[in-house]
Amino acid sequence: MSAFGHWTTAEGLPAFSYRAGPRPWNPIIDPPTTRHVVHLGNRRITLVADSDGRTGVWDEHLGCRWLAERTGVGRFGELATDAAPVKLFGPTFCRTTVADAEVELRRTVLCPEGEVPWVLVGIEVTNRGDEVVRRALSEEWEVRPRLVDLEFGPARDTAVPDPPVVVLEECGGDRVATTAGVLRVEVALEVPPGATRTTWFRFGLDIVDQIDPSALHSASLTALRTRLPAADVARAPEAAIEIPWHTALLTGAACTDGVLGGHTLDQGSAYSFRHGFNGAARDPLQHALPLVHLEPDLALSVLRNTCAWGSPDGDLPYALDGRKQPWTQLFRPSDSNLWALWLAAEYAAATGDLEAFTRPAPYHPAHRTDPVPLREHLRRQFRFFTDVIGLGENGHVRILNADWNDLAVKESGVDRDLMVERGESVLNSAMAAWVLPLYAGLAADLDDEDTAQEARQLAADLRRRVAGEWNGRWFRRAHAPGGHPVGENDLWLEVQPWAILCGAATDEQARALLATIDETCRAGSPLGARHRWPGDGQVWFAVTMTLVWAASRYDQDLAWDEWRRMTLHAHTAAYPDIWSGTLSGPDCYLPPGSDRPGETWALPGNGVAMQAYPVANLHSHSQPLLAYLRLRGIDPSRTEVT
Repeated sequence: MSAFGHWTTAEGLPAFSYRAGPRPWNPIIDPPTTRHVVHLGNRRITLVADSDGRTGVWDEHLGCRWLAERTGVGRFGELATDAAPVKLFGPTFCRTTVADAEVELRRTVLCPEGEVPWVLVGIEVTNRGDEVVRRALSEEWEVRPRLVDLEFGPARDTAVPDPPVVVLEECGGDRVATTAGVLRVEVALEVPPGATRTTWFRFGLDIVDQIDPSALHSASLTALRTRLPAADVARAPEAAIEIPWHTALLTGAACTDGVLGGHTLDQGSAYSFRHGFNGAARDPLQHALPLVHLEPDLALSVLRNTCAWGSPDGDLPYALDGRKQPWTQLFRPSDSNLWALWLAAEYAAATGDLEAFTRPAPYHPAHRTDPVPLREHLRRQFRFFTDVIGLGENGHVRILNADWNDLAVKESGVDRDLMVERGESVLNSAMAAWVLPLYAGLAADLDDEDTAQEARQLAADLRRRVAGEWNGRWFRRAHAPGGHPVGENDLWLEVQPWAILCGAATDEQARALLATIDETCRAGSPLGARHRWPGDGQVWFAVTMTLVWAASRYDQDLAWDEWRRMTLHAHTAAYPDIWSGTLSGPDCYLPPGSDRPGETWALPGNGVAMQAYPVANLHSHSQPLLAYLRLRGIDPSRTEVT
């Protein structure tokens, strides 16, 4: 049972009833706070619902930008919704309810379905007495636009963009607007005994059209109920709540991109909301993978958007900064292109939509170059992966200064410069050995047989080389120059599932490896397998997903048990007093043996910390979804359904 409340149902949808009082926690690099938030949204705007009953709005259309933080509140006379003892968090809406001796005041803030850049606010006043009640009803927000742009390291001498005009209106009534300051609209309201009166407001951008707010509210909830998937599986009953919930929070984090087109779907959490960047490039691609099977139009839009980050030679930058400019100063990973090829190929396999790859897609305006068909973006990325990233002296994919694991080079124990120059990633070889045959199928369907054949041949070679990394217990992780393997005496979990998935592991090896992982990385870890052993490695959603997927081919019981450890319910059971992991989470959790088990990482010496904003990371929503789909047999690399 969570210390913060309990799951319930509202509007026919999963919701969480928050009933906790102030509960302090430590963001590590910021002062201690009692604030707990949930991020909800549509395909254009993000509503940030606070545990104190207030609300804020985040907009990523032109950059990482707050429009308002911890501000929105409704009042009926002296009765205010930020004093509500009970809050309800739904998939795209939040609700606060407060009452005095005469009336009950209920305020619902909804992100309407679609690409609407504003929130709809409905305030219901119910007269519980025997006399007519007359008071002023008001809705109030403080507009404080704030760009969040690489809020660590040295300050940058760059211009701040002009603040947007933000509007608050009573639907069909008064309207006020500002670029900074308090917006307040007041309505004189008379409520007869036993009656309920509902007044509607809108807050946000581009409020110009007239709407029927009640009809929009009803239509949005109906559409939401229709598009969210249902889940019913006896061995994981929590899926009934979590699959639609994860889908809503994942899709609600998308935003139409006013610079590159398509939709962003970045990690969020501390990366965006605290530190001000969208990275790494692999992440939006990874987040979109389950949407291929749930909302394929959004998955395609994210693929086009992320390909547009790149340069005409096929290189994808590590990240975009808070102003949506390419950022390459920190990491240069060697796996980015593989994620684009994977998402594209899975989309084509699931939808059969080959025409999408013939349509032009842009490059970042920084490159001043013309759009090319999406298929050409992908071909150039394949060429960059093969010709520029390339292979090392052992025939594995070069690691550069990172692969999936941003700290792999540092943690390898090898001289950094030497590892960057000549090191190799068995992880990326194993992943490529799975991705490239899938991409080869797409290339062949697009009549590019030369690329298809080259991709198949490279995949086969990499598969053989990964197979040679079996040391009798697990697969090695990387190679340093001079014949020094990384992961000979310690198990790096992230490579193991890929070795199984790509076919490098024999059936006997796969079963033995899964048993070893169960006895070591999974032992005593309620949230999933640790990514390193011996030791007490962290638990990463991205790695747990591939473990569930690989295990599903050999041990369904282990696979389902690992999936259940990924769930919000598992975190609540293990750590009921920690808010992160209750409705949303970070990208990884600290393990039981750490000094803050169930919380997440912090590097205070570097001025960065996931713990500073440990919710609304899309790995915590996309990876349970993708793992669940794989468990249900949705796997583009297999012809049979298991």
